Amino acid sequence: MIRRSCTIKQSLLFLTGLAVLLWAAGGWAQEASAPSATAPVVQEAAPPTVPAPPKIDTGDTAWVLTSTALVLAMTAPGLALFYAGMVRSKNALGTIMQSFIILCLISIQWVLWGYSLAFGPDKGHLIGGLEWFGLNGVGLEPNGDYAATVPHQAFMMFQMMFAVITPALITGAFAERMKFSSFLIFTLLWATFIYDPLAHWVWAVGGWVRNLGALDFAGGTVVHISSGASALACVMVLRKRLGYGKEHMAPHNLPMTVLGASMLWFGWFGFNAGSAVASGALATSAFVVTNTAAAMAALSWMIVEWMYRGKPTVLGAASGAVAGLVAITPASGFVGPVASIMIGLGAGVFCYLAVLWKSRLGYDDALDVVGIHGVGGIWGALATGLFASKAINAAGADGLLYGNPGQLGIQAVAVLVSVVFAFAGTFVILKLVDGLMGLGVSEEEERMGLDLSQHDERSYS
Repeated sequence: MIRRSCTIKQSLLFLTGLAVLLWAAGGWAQEASAPSATAPVVQEAAPPTVPAPPKIDTGDTAWVLTSTALVLAMTAPGLALFYAGMVRSKNALGTIMQSFIILCLISIQWVLWGYSLAFGPDKGHLIGGLEWFGLNGVGLEPNGDYAATVPHQAFMMFQMMFAVITPALITGAFAERMKFSSFLIFTLLWATFIYDPLAHWVWAVGGWVRNLGALDFAGGTVVHISSGASALACVMVLRKRLGYGKEHMAPHNLPMTVLGASMLWFGWFGFNAGSAVASGALATSAFVVTNTAAAMAALSWMIVEWMYRGKPTVLGAASGAVAGLVAITPASGFVGPVASIMIGLGAGVFCYLAVLWKSRLGYDDALDVVGIHGVGGIWGALATGLFASKAINAAGADGLLYGNPGQLGIQAVAVLVSVVFAFAGTFVILKLVDGLMGLGVSEEEERMGLDLSQHDERSYS
């Protein structure tokens, strides 16, 4: 230890001496080259420095467009199949329809006003203005604030897919019991008054949570915590499914669910690595930790469930992988592989315990949105405050384990803000829609199933 201290002191002395020598040499050189007192001094104006205009990089553009398609595949078919396999057969088609139609609905909302509210010119650090309504001013040139090397519309499309999947995640909480008409109005209002402001706070230039220093690389607060907190509001406002807690409501098609989970895993590489908005080292790092965390979470969920139930389940492994993907999302651009293993380990354990507690608390979260996305998102956001390192991303910050305990506090504030805002806002929207047109289907329609009662079609003939 003494030898190591001596070595450090010697190194510091050497570096200090070298810095002094370089400074002295630089000062001597300037003095030697200075004009004499008798020589005429000619002052030449330095040419103004003009920053190079943003230039489109074809490699970055190709990666962002590819990532956009990958994130689209997360909603349809990924989430659509994942959720549809877990409901009863009489509701499978209706569940798929919810994910599919959200893709259509939010695509239009985002182009008209959603993107402008989320990323448009800042208004009081709370919301974007409507200057970009209908994509006015959002063209094919780069935007220095968000997309320095890709067309602005490419970035807009990439962010659209995040706005699409977030309300789709919430549908798992009220699966099998919301009217389709009410679902459409709820989704439109939720995207406009919950998602868009929250995205502006966390990601937009001028957003107050971003200014606070919160780290959210790909949507831990904006996507997962918001959907989890909103899901909790949904299950508190809507009545439970008929027979909940008394009847066995097993998934009708687990192979479909595993296929959906696999599609989610596949698309998540675009979700996280695409958030680098460039096809470089940071995207590669995010790609690696995304896969690592998902694998670790699937294993840890399986092992904990095996210990608790006596047997591992396919549904558990698939759910664990999704939990790991959720948890690594906010940290994916700020942590290394070993940290991602720890994040995945925690996700598998914490989310499984949260799902177990659901029955004890008595709320009917049909497809475990609160336990996986809410708890997983909270753990991931806080874990970012633990494991973030500027060695991975110089534009980020160091976390608690790298000497910056304040970052954990900032992450906790971002978590609290996201939970309170999403829960309270969703509660108000649900009450409004319920008062105007009612939320749930009738008991007769629920017994019939959403496929027939809402769409007059059958999943299986």
